[in-house]
Amino acid sequence: MAVPTSDQRKRRPFLLSLSLFLLVSALLALAFLFLDPSAQSLSSADATEKAEETASRPDDTAAAVNADAAAGEGGGSSESPRLDADKGAAATEGVADDDGGGGGDEPAAKVRWETCRPGRGVSAADYIPCLDNMRAIKALRSRRHMEHRERHCPVAPRPRCLVRVPSGYRSPVPWPRSRDMIWYNNVPHPKLVEYKKDQNWVTKSGDYLVFPGGGTQFKTGVTRYIQFIEQIMPTIQWGTHTKTVLDVGCGVASFGGYLLDRNVITMSFAPKDEHEAQIQFALERGIPAFLAVIGTQKLPFPDEAFDVVHCGKPLLELNRVLRPGGYYIWSATPVYRQEKRDQDDWNAMVKLTKSICWRTVVKSEDSNGIGVVVYQKPASNSCYLERRTNEPPMCSKKDGPRFPWYAPLDTCISSSIEKSSWPLPWPERLNARYLNVPDDSSSTDEKFDVDTKYWKHAISEIYYNDFPVNWSSTRNVMDMNAGYGGFAAALVDKPLWVMNVVPVGQPDTLPVIFNRGLIGVYHDWCESFNTYPRTYDLLHMSYLLGSLTNRCDIMEVAAEIDRILRPDRWFVLRDTTEMIKKMRPVLKSLHYETVVVKQQFLVAKKGFWRPGK
Repeated sequence: MAVPTSDQRKRRPFLLSLSLFLLVSALLALAFLFLDPSAQSLSSADATEKAEETASRPDDTAAAVNADAAAGEGGGSSESPRLDADKGAAATEGVADDDGGGGGDEPAAKVRWETCRPGRGVSAADYIPCLDNMRAIKALRSRRHMEHRERHCPVAPRPRCLVRVPSGYRSPVPWPRSRDMIWYNNVPHPKLVEYKKDQNWVTKSGDYLVFPGGGTQFKTGVTRYIQFIEQIMPTIQWGTHTKTVLDVGCGVASFGGYLLDRNVITMSFAPKDEHEAQIQFALERGIPAFLAVIGTQKLPFPDEAFDVVHCGKPLLELNRVLRPGGYYIWSATPVYRQEKRDQDDWNAMVKLTKSICWRTVVKSEDSNGIGVVVYQKPASNSCYLERRTNEPPMCSKKDGPRFPWYAPLDTCISSSIEKSSWPLPWPERLNARYLNVPDDSSSTDEKFDVDTKYWKHAISEIYYNDFPVNWSSTRNVMDMNAGYGGFAAALVDKPLWVMNVVPVGQPDTLPVIFNRGLIGVYHDWCESFNTYPRTYDLLHMSYLLGSLTNRCDIMEVAAEIDRILRPDRWFVLRDTTEMIKKMRPVLKSLHYETVVVKQQFLVAKKGFWRPGK
């Protein structure tokens, strides 16, 4: 037998240690694969995805219907997929660890997120980049026409910071209880409690803000006010003839909140001003609301959209968004007080309404002496053509662009009455097609039908069954690329409401959405939306991310989604595999829990994580 050399004897301990190290490493790897619940849940979710990926777009929805139906028949798991928890993030540094966020093919993106610091005069927890750009506001030459309340978005680089959560924040009070009370710590603004204490807008009671249903013109309650309007004008027919209402300068949106009892959906808006968070109160209550002001620019709504407009000025812009034959309801002191200032305002109102051919339907006072006057916009052009003086004039092509995005207010009367007709009564109008849309063609009718069919199937068979979304706690929903409104229409029987957003640059389908009895706005998703942080329970984006990221950074889009979305709530992305693989790591860097369903839906749940926490 050969005797080992001294060198061989020296290498034996090293080789033995190396063998033991490799054996232990292999055992640990096997244990991780078998024991990691996140990996198991992901494998289980992938096993149920037997349908082939469809790269469907809004124009290819018929193929998506068939693909999704086939996937539903493929016999997937009856349980909703689990979300992959991002457990390994280095929160103290604000950088997510590259560990895949607890499972999945894409690791969390390496992003150093920071908390927004908007500067003096702006609450860090309520930051709205396009409304709180103090540098741009200070540079304005005039504030006479509310220019400082309009949008002034930061130029590149756009904000990609995260808005902090108020101390003591908790999940919102569920609907319908939230209409009457919300957590004070979620919207800790006491100013309106004192400022409007004699009008029953809002009071503080322990941990809650309570909304008695009062208002400037309905101190005894909004329910009686709504009944009074119907009493003096039965033709308004809340919920059947009248479905969409615009409430201008809405306070805390109690008028819109209680019209929901009549099956009416109201877009309530007011500026972000010294009345401190009135729109934030409305959204926290679960009532549709939007930050806006009629200053120098048009509202982001199409022409002739609303069945009824409630209060507000200037009348030319409200006339633009009011449907022909629709009603304008005005309840203000000039209607019923006799002081000289009020009477001067009333006389000016009489002159202006006559000049734009609004007919006085009724003027009356309730038992408390509060007056209401109701005007009706003409349903034909005959009155305009018969006026002795053409003032204000009818709009023509030379008056500039009609699309209401950063467009100056009209000084003329917009009218397309010759091709307008009142929609069918609700609910028939929801699924009816109308001719007065920008792209009136047989192909539009076909797209409308396919879109309606697709979303009816997708919501009932996929969204309700396969998504890890708690629909019972979902109240405020936004469709970020609404198309024809099929997504919202398919959810109409749920106790929630949908803000339908038609992005700038996409086909102009917002008139179709309003014709259906739904509400929405135009918006550019490379900029911040006119809402407070933490105001929506579910954000839904369908085949928009590709075109959007050609113009702005995906991190900026993710930061805005995070700003709008409430903690412990959901973002749903329907898109191609490529776009899902781009967005998922970004959301994981925000510590969102994520899961991919049927290869074309990314469902992500926001947590309470903030940088440095």
